This record gives sequence, structure tokens and C-alpha cells, in this order.
Amino acid sequence: MTTRPYLAHTPVALAHRGGSLFAPNLGLENTMTAFGNAVDLGYTHLETDVHVTSDGHVVAFHDLALDRVSDGTGRLRDLTWDQVRRARIGPRQPGEGELDGDAEPTQDGVPLFEEVATTFPDAFLNVDLKAPGTAGPLWRLIERLGLHDRICVGSFQQSHLTQFRRLARGSVVTAAGVPGTALLRFSPGWLTGLLHTPAEVLQVPTTVPLRGGRTLTLVTPRFVAAAHRLDKQVHVWTIDDPDEMTRLLDLGVDGLVSDRIDVLKRVLLDRGEWTGRA
Repeated sequence: MTTRPYLAHTPVALAHRGGSLFAPNLGLENTMTAFGNAVDLGYTHLETDVHVTSDGHVVAFHDLALDRVSDGTGRLRDLTWDQVRRARIGPRQPGEGELDGDAEPTQDGVPLFEEVATTFPDAFLNVDLKAPGTAGPLWRLIERLGLHDRICVGSFQQSHLTQFRRLARGSVVTAAGVPGTALLRFSPGWLTGLLHTPAEVLQVPTTVPLRGGRTLTLVTPRFVAAAHRLDKQVHVWTIDDPDEMTRLLDLGVDGLVSDRIDVLKRVLLDRGEWTGRA
């Protein structure tokens, strides 16, 4: 069994972007407000993505550009940190569903990843390298802040992950994402491939789309059992339905990533399996 602190207590409950569909977090994904609300709810594992600004600052943000969730515009890699920090995330006008009566809209800024790590020093951090050039700056932050035991790094882009692993040399938990895991499932010798991947966690959705409208089921009893035989955990995203949470937990998965952090906590409490803080 793993002795890594990040993976020590299962099932792992991960707050996706801080829990973006938790009512107090609506419109505030990947903000200090959202992460703080998840921590206040008892979550010990926060999920985020990282990008690097044009002047080298590592920020916690999902999209390539500011446009979707903020009043700013432009790609993060083309903007300085001073430009990014001025963007406001959150509802701009009251009366948009999540606000009641005369309540003022909550707004927040794009946080530096360092701010997330230092503000919540007891939190574990699940990080997706979202763009080219993120591996080096993130690794330097991990070294400077001593985050080695608190972090799990993955990426949809195998090249980003490979670059990070060369820097970390096994000192940090890393995850195999969808592309690598799906390739293993397609391979005739996928169990052998699973043995040789350096990933300690397989972070996957339950299914992936195929051509012609078909889907490939990744999370099967055989897959979970094979991962466990090789001392690898299976974390599944993004699961917001309580019945699906229950089904996957019954299957034996080791972690669930969710936007509905209130629902996930309730399901785990009902099962006596909540591993967060009370």
C-alpha cells in the first residue's frame, strides 16, 4: 500500500475547481472564495488547473483565456500578472438566480497558485498542467514552498506530464489522465502497460467518446481490480449525481472529483466513509 500522504486516506473527496456547483460558489470557480468554502466544508483535497502568465507567474485557473468566467479578456500566457489580477470573477449584477433580494454580487480575482497553497496549508492540491511551459514554473514553486507531499500533478497533454516527471524524479505523486489510460485500455497488453506507468493515480471519467457516437467504458470492475493489484488508485471525475457516486464507490474506486461538494460529502457521510474534516 502507498505511504504517500496525498493518497493515505481513501476514498479521496476532491473539490473540483473548489466545487463550482456548490451554491455559494456559483460563478466563482477556481477562486479563493470557492477554495475557502470547500475547506470550510471539511474538504482536504482541492482540484485546480494552472497556467503561467507572460511574466512567469503561476495562476490557478482552468481556461486558456479570461473571457468565459471573468470581466477580463485575453489568453493568460499573453498577459502579465498585473493584467490578470485586475480581472473580476463572479456575477456582475444582482438578480441572476444565485442572488437573493438586495444581496450584493460576490466577486473575486484570479489567484496565484502560491496563494492557494499558502492560505490553505493543510490542503492537498490536485493540479492539472493546462498549457505548455507550466511544468518548470510549477516545479520551482513546489521546491520553494516544500509542497512535495501535498500535491498530485497530472495533465491531458502527455508531453507536459513527461516534462514534469523529469524534473520531479518521483518526489511528487503524478496521475495518468484520460489519453494515457485510454491507450492502455485499447492495448492488447494494457495490464502490462498499467504496470509500467509511473503514475500512482489513474484520474479518469467513467467513459470516453469514440467515433460514431460510441463510448468506451474506462471504469470497470476489472480495471479497478487491476489498478489495485498494482497499488495504483483510481479517481473518477467529474461526478455530481449521488446515485453515480454510490455506484462508483461500491465498485471500489479510491476517489471522486465533484463540483457538487455538498452532495459528495453527504454521500460519504451516509456511508461512514467521509475522510475530510468534520
